[in-house]
Amino acid sequence: MKILRCKSGNELDENTMSAIVHAAEDIASGNLVVYPTETVYGIGADVFNQKAVKKVFMSKNRPFDMPLSVAVTDKKMMEQVAVLNENADKLIEAFLPGPLTIIIKKNAQISDMVTSGSEKVGVRIPDNPIALELIRRCGPIVATSANTHSHPDSVVVDSAVKDLGDKVATYLDSGECTLGKPSTIVWLYKGEVEIVRQGAISREQIEEVLRC
Repeated sequence: MKILRCKSGNELDENTMSAIVHAAEDIASGNLVVYPTETVYGIGADVFNQKAVKKVFMSKNRPFDMPLSVAVTDKKMMEQVAVLNENADKLIEAFLPGPLTIIIKKNAQISDMVTSGSEKVGVRIPDNPIALELIRRCGPIVATSANTHSHPDSVVVDSAVKDLGDKVATYLDSGECTLGKPSTIVWLYKGEVEIVRQGAISREQIEEVLRC
């Protein structure tokens, strides 16, 4: 288990880049990494590696019938994970990168283990340069909070370390998360929109964008 200090802010210095490269190598090897986002710290794993995905469930004591979300860098990478539609395009344009998770029909490449057997998947683009650089190097990664199931979310890395310990290979520590609360989750289906979890983005903001 390693805790690597990273500089917060938009500029990635040499030490931070070195830490990200190390974390990306861990993910490529099938290990777990804790990384910062603008909302809370997340656990990263290669979404196309079923053994790594299973480790995420096991490390959190998370029930296997609770699907995991996926973090990507941009719309193009999102299309590797999900089948987008007009409403998704509007939300991506308005809010991403940012604290919004969109649940939508999954791409066939995404395993049933990630989605707990569902045909839909949650996808987000975190608004954090460390997270985005990590994903650029790894491809799509798991996006779930870095805590034991039912415990409080980790807004500082020490909370994640306390919960997860050496189940995680590398922790990227960039200090306290800027928002400190989870993303809003929106489910898009058959032209309808459902707010699954109210987070940093309000229902009114989402409805205003989708009316346009």
